[in-house]
Amino acid sequence: MQNFVGVGVSRGRVIGPVRHMPAALAEPPVGEKLASSTTPETAAAALKEAGAAVKAQLLARAGGAEGTGKDVLEATALMATDPMLIKAAVKLINSGSSAERAIWEAGESVAAMLKGLGGYMAERSHDVQDVKSRIVAQLRGVPAPEIPDSDAPFILVAEDLAPADTATLDPNKVVALVTASGGPQSHTAIIARALGLPAVVAATGVGGLADSGLVFVDGSTGQVSTDPGDAEHAAVALWQEQASLLSVFDGEGRLADGTLLPLLANVGGDSDAREAAAANAQGVGLLRTEFCFLGNDTEPSHAVQVAAYRGVFDAFPGQKVVVRTLDAGADKPLPFLTDTSEANPALGVRGYRTDTTTPGVLARQLAAIADAAKQSQAVVWVMAPMISTAAEAAHFAALCTAEGLKIPGVMVEVPSAALTARHLFDHVEFASLGTNDLTQYAMAADRQLGTLAALNDPWQPAVLALIRATVEGAASQARYSAAHALEDSAPRDSAPKPVGVCGESAADPVLAVVLAGLGVTSLSMTPRALPAVSAVLRTVTLPQARALAMEAVAAASAAEALELVRAGLPALAELGL
Repeated sequence: MQNFVGVGVSRGRVIGPVRHMPAALAEPPVGEKLASSTTPETAAAALKEAGAAVKAQLLARAGGAEGTGKDVLEATALMATDPMLIKAAVKLINSGSSAERAIWEAGESVAAMLKGLGGYMAERSHDVQDVKSRIVAQLRGVPAPEIPDSDAPFILVAEDLAPADTATLDPNKVVALVTASGGPQSHTAIIARALGLPAVVAATGVGGLADSGLVFVDGSTGQVSTDPGDAEHAAVALWQEQASLLSVFDGEGRLADGTLLPLLANVGGDSDAREAAAANAQGVGLLRTEFCFLGNDTEPSHAVQVAAYRGVFDAFPGQKVVVRTLDAGADKPLPFLTDTSEANPALGVRGYRTDTTTPGVLARQLAAIADAAKQSQAVVWVMAPMISTAAEAAHFAALCTAEGLKIPGVMVEVPSAALTARHLFDHVEFASLGTNDLTQYAMAADRQLGTLAALNDPWQPAVLALIRATVEGAASQARYSAAHALEDSAPRDSAPKPVGVCGESAADPVLAVVLAGLGVTSLSMTPRALPAVSAVLRTVTLPQARALAMEAVAAASAAEALELVRAGLPALAELGL
């Protein structure tokens, strides 16, 4: 038996045969020149036509996809006609390169630049590599490498998976994912969690696994083993039995002592919202509005935006829907809004900050959200991403007020927002912690890099301390308000304002206990995670959760924090978690 250990990014245990991704498209010969019968103008036109064809193919695939997969395909489609990529290739064609060689070199150059920038843009380098190969295949008139077909279910093994491939996985055929590279917040990890597929990333050496050979994959521990024996088969059988007990959420998030903790869903469009409602989510804790913008070369009209938001709101009449305004920039560049030449886009103009360089887009989006809210029965809350200061929070709240949106909030994704939360709460009504970015920025660790997975872990005590600081900021602001109530003509509410979590950490049933103990007031996650999170929360009282949270924050490392909390949750073994 050979054992490989990677990073487990999506729970589940499975045994199945290995199928490898096909070999990448052959590189055009170095120095390949234009044919004597082809002019640079003709070759450039063919290149642009191929890029447009690839974009159309990806958008067509997006039309048949849903949720996160749809978003990924639409974002990748934009790259096929990206001006920076095409312009660089045309320049090489004008210097005598063939169209195939030109787009290959241009793609390699752009991908290397993005990878060197780190952060979100490093992940975009995979998009460029994928698109580059697809355009070359289009120029050659051959199909691009795709996920292998099989009559029987299999475990897909790859160095890494292109976003466009990951987005269209058939979970009836692909029963687990294993990649040699990638990180815990890569497209592979995020989509695997959304599909409920066991997945392991950063498993060095798995490229050498024998095709069709049986392997055991544990998406929790990151274990990948060849020649599985009785113990591995028993582990799979136990998981299947336990997973069936964690398949339904009854629609009430609560602790063992009756303390209520609403469990909401992260969604990216109306189809996601309907799925979340069917899963008994208690509302939407994160509506990613990028679904309405990605795939467009121009800003969507007011009517288009209203219809898109209304589709989500209508799935949750009378319930809370938290809308995140456009989080453009970094890994989600938009031609009409973002600057792709930024030296460090993860720390650049993204999210709320785009309003400083392209004012008007945010205000128009808020107007569309307000109109959609008026036409629905949902209780609409609105928050801005990448808020760093109280002044930014105040400005966003003023924009919301101007449109009649009464419940403005902020995303807490950067340490400055967590550490000055009390001042932010002077201007807004709630906060939601985006733990994916908060971890990345707190630990200075690119969340896409498997080599930094140990640092880029929401169990890091420093990250937990920032979550606690945000909750304490809400409580401090409430006490401040109560202390000054006699000075106001009308007393202010002294209750702490809500602090939710909508990052991937909310979907971790064990970490959910810690978040409850830290005082967060709601958790939002992929609908598939609702039953398991609910089941674990119902095994602890609020005092027990607080005690475990204190141990986790005081731990010396992420591993120690996790070990301490798991030791305090004996029900995990019974639940198979």
